[in-house]
Amino acid sequence: MKIAYLINQYPQASQSFIRREIRALEAQGFQVDRFTLRTWDQNLVDPDDQAEKAKTRVVLDVGPLGLVVALIRTFFTHPLRFLRATALALKLGKGGERGRLYHLIYLAEACVLLGWITKTGSRHVHAHFGTNSVAVAMLVRELGGPPYSFTCHGPEEFDRPLTLKLREKITRAQFVVAVSNYGRSQLFRWAATADWPKIHVVHCGLDASFLQSTATDLPDVPRLLCIGRLAEQKGQFLLIEAAGRLRQQNIPFELTLAGDGPLRGEIEALIGRHNLAGQVTITGWLSNADVRQQILAARAIVLPSFAEGLPVVLMEAMAMRRPVIGTFVAGIPELVESGKSGYLVPAGCVDRLAEAMRTILEEDVERLRAMGREGAARVAERHDAAREAQKLALLFQAGSKDVAK
Repeated sequence: MKIAYLINQYPQASQSFIRREIRALEAQGFQVDRFTLRTWDQNLVDPDDQAEKAKTRVVLDVGPLGLVVALIRTFFTHPLRFLRATALALKLGKGGERGRLYHLIYLAEACVLLGWITKTGSRHVHAHFGTNSVAVAMLVRELGGPPYSFTCHGPEEFDRPLTLKLREKITRAQFVVAVSNYGRSQLFRWAATADWPKIHVVHCGLDASFLQSTATDLPDVPRLLCIGRLAEQKGQFLLIEAAGRLRQQNIPFELTLAGDGPLRGEIEALIGRHNLAGQVTITGWLSNADVRQQILAARAIVLPSFAEGLPVVLMEAMAMRRPVIGTFVAGIPELVESGKSGYLVPAGCVDRLAEAMRTILEEDVERLRAMGREGAARVAERHDAAREAQKLALLFQAGSKDVAK
């Protein structure tokens, strides 16, 4: 079965879970065409991401003239479908976050994508993230293209369900995927009850390179690691505040922030104000191999997020037998059992965050090893990319049979 994957910006440094999902589907015999609306505006440092970029076709690379040509061609080829899709685009744009003009641009993108999908013969479109990529997939369907589905991660979709027209997207989708039970509950909130049965949980997964990794002992250095985009929702400001408290208590530690983002300058300034320049390091974006080395070099991973879907970096750390510190938000408590595979703290509470960091730094090594083993077992049980892709494959195949009928 040939399917098309559609993402707003792909690949990105933080989207290894999509790449693993696609490869797991391909290993099961699916043919997957990759499409993205636009390219990511930062450099890709990982070879796997670079290879994925070479396989991905970019809609906006056709330029303004290409969009206009696609609109005109579709209008004359399928005038009634085009008018219905135009009406849908205007409906989505009314009261939407980006207005009707942007949704007419999405219509042009859908016309381009429809032509490509028609030539490749894809029988289904699957989008990741419930934002504009799903709007384009929905318009492709209205133009006569194949059915669509999408994976909703959060928190963006749950922050703006009305302006993103989440209910409409769910209603028209063949099925919808949430990455956690929490995520499914949020989709239930905005979906018609008649659509609840089409909402399924398929976890993001890890491949064998993580799940079959050999145990590596904890480093002697009291190093903590935070992996993620330097942005408000990840809570790095509070992490630096907590690190400042550890310094005041004369607790030996090192802290590495692996990632980059819009708040880097402000975070660097906060590091300076707390006199942490010798203890806190920001690496910028790293390759997957470098991230793995950072995890192995750390005593534990800390992610003080305010909002999340289900962080893959915590899965990766747990698979490599490292305890984690997370927050009681979204799907994280479904992944991390506080006191067993790490510690969970209330989001936004710097006191509890600093306390958990101190506990990890001073914890008995045997206790940390036991936490690492517990975390690795939990991830292997719930987040095997091949097994999760099988769930997704069944949904694609069931939908294909429905269309055939």
